[in-house]
Amino acid sequence: MNDITPIHDGATPMPPASFGRAVHNQRRAGLLALGLVVAAVWISIPLGEWRIGLFLAGGFVLGLLNHVLTEYAMQKAIASGNPITRQAYASSSLWRLAVISIIAFGVGAIYWPDGAAVMFGLAIFHMIALMLTAIPLLREVRKG
Repeated sequence: MNDITPIHDGATPMPPASFGRAVHNQRRAGLLALGLVVAAVWISIPLGEWRIGLFLAGGFVLGLLNHVLTEYAMQKAIASGNPITRQAYASSSLWRLAVISIIAFGVGAIYWPDGAAVMFGLAIFHMIALMLTAIPLLREVRKG
């Protein structure tokens, strides 16, 4: 039970992994990020805190990047046809999150204190994306 086997009917060939397809599949997350970026900048400029708004928007963009890279990693795993181990999946996720976090912490440290908004933007995006993912799953569980 250490393998995660992709579900596929075998009748249709698996398309190769594509970053463009990953972006297309995550269009809801893209629209969420776009709305959050516009809101952050729109609200922060009249308050005279445009730098915080831009750094917050940067965190939302990093969150979207993580979301799309997760989709791309799953496409690659499914397209390979080989079952991926839980350890390999966890390792891939850990490296991806580490790189995104290092970028966020780096920007936050270089542009302190306004740059700290990048980390908040990243956290806010992940919380909202998690809720948007969990709601349909909870509805399915409720039906069944």
